[in-house]
Amino acid sequence: MATIQEKRKAEREWQDFVRQMREETRLDKEMSTGEIMQHRARLEADPVEWMKFFFPKYATAEFAPFQRRFIRRAIENSEWYEVLSWARELAKDTITMFVMMYLNLTGKKKFTLFVSSSYDAAVDLLLPYMLNFEANARIEAYYGEQKTWGAWEKGDFTAKCGARYVALGAGQSPRGKKNKQLRPDSIILSDLDTDEDTRNKDIIDKRWDWINGALIPTRSISKSLLVIFLGNIIAKDCCVVRAGAMADNWDIVNVRDTSGKSTWIEKNSEEHIDRILSTISTRAAQAEYFNNPLTEGDIFKCETWGKCPPLSRLKFALVYADPATSNRERPKKGSSYKAAFLMGYHNGKFYIYKGFLEQTGTDQFVRWFYDLRNWVSGRVPVYNYIENNSLQDPFFSQVFQPKFLELGKTMGYINLTPDTRKKPDKAVRIEGTLEPLYRMGLLVFNEQEKGNPHMQRLVEQFKMFNMQGKAPADGPDCIEGGVWILNQKLQTISPGDFKVFSKNSNNNKRI
Repeated sequence: MATIQEKRKAEREWQDFVRQMREETRLDKEMSTGEIMQHRARLEADPVEWMKFFFPKYATAEFAPFQRRFIRRAIENSEWYEVLSWARELAKDTITMFVMMYLNLTGKKKFTLFVSSSYDAAVDLLLPYMLNFEANARIEAYYGEQKTWGAWEKGDFTAKCGARYVALGAGQSPRGKKNKQLRPDSIILSDLDTDEDTRNKDIIDKRWDWINGALIPTRSISKSLLVIFLGNIIAKDCCVVRAGAMADNWDIVNVRDTSGKSTWIEKNSEEHIDRILSTISTRAAQAEYFNNPLTEGDIFKCETWGKCPPLSRLKFALVYADPATSNRERPKKGSSYKAAFLMGYHNGKFYIYKGFLEQTGTDQFVRWFYDLRNWVSGRVPVYNYIENNSLQDPFFSQVFQPKFLELGKTMGYINLTPDTRKKPDKAVRIEGTLEPLYRMGLLVFNEQEKGNPHMQRLVEQFKMFNMQGKAPADGPDCIEGGVWILNQKLQTISPGDFKVFSKNSNNNKRI
């Protein structure tokens, strides 16, 4: 629960938004009541011009044809089910807000249920509606003050034009929701699908049953209902896909059309699109900008083998190891793989020199560090890192450290640094960090190790990698950890040589 100080801070921030909105929407000139009413009538006859006038800071680019077509469909059909799978940066949420507030202020829609993946998400997505009703100076001048004292709470507010909005999280009970005697006459569903949820068919089934069995039946049978479902196709089976199959219209618009041209050139130039696509992975780009979720096996395709520079040319090298948790010398089938790989960076590329990837026990895992140390043979300084998250920490201190100390007495001590980074979702990390490098040939496998079964196993795990986590990914996970540590070291130890993400590097245009 928020403290008094947090509530006061939130209120101050809201009032700052209110003041800013009033300033941004103030009228350019004084107008009489008669002039305002005449102008209002002309604007209402042309919804796009109405939106441009009342939302000058939102509508900063000319409306695209596909946006105009949606506006016409939503306004002209009081009974309508529309699914908008517009790519990011095509303003599906903003245009929907324009449409709904037009329908509210012209008296065509009175009660909207606003749904998202959680209640908090729905409340956040509703804030622009609430802010414009409360503080848009043009709306106040043309339609009167809209804030209704006593009925003005985040997540549930009623404007003086008679329009009520109620936020709902997926699965929350919508039963009995009314605006006076009125049942909902519009339902907005925004970002209902999440990456995590789409990996679990049971969640999607349950959510879909809730939409059709509880949410939509809140309507009145005898009154019209407008349903607008907003969301990209982030999985082959998700609520957006199921809704699109039964909607009156499923509008799928990508950031580029089939000819490879920007679908909203007035806002998104070809150069801007090229830039954003070069900074994210193929999978993310296809899902967010092209409504094309990749199937398993499509993320890492063609690996790059090459000659690694001599170790003596590197400022330093890195051994990164993922210990898994098993201590069996002969692990059960299906258990995790232990991994340890020697990596380095040189002239814009990350190199995987040599390593080990196998289902094995602790003794063998510890020996890998000594094998790699012997292989390096003093040709370059080496940092040694081992993954040590909260689950692995007892195993690290109780098992690995004693093993290293024991071997150190006879073989020499290895300076080992635990990587205690709190890591986000494993699949997202691997795909987000490594796919751009892999795709652009900037993650290089040592061609001299091509026949090594450990290196072959690593490449195989990359090729089998998928976001559902059905295939082993301990090797790619190890490489992600190494690349992340290398990035941190390079930015502090050798920033002048760090070219991949350097602002002055030509490579920066490609990744």
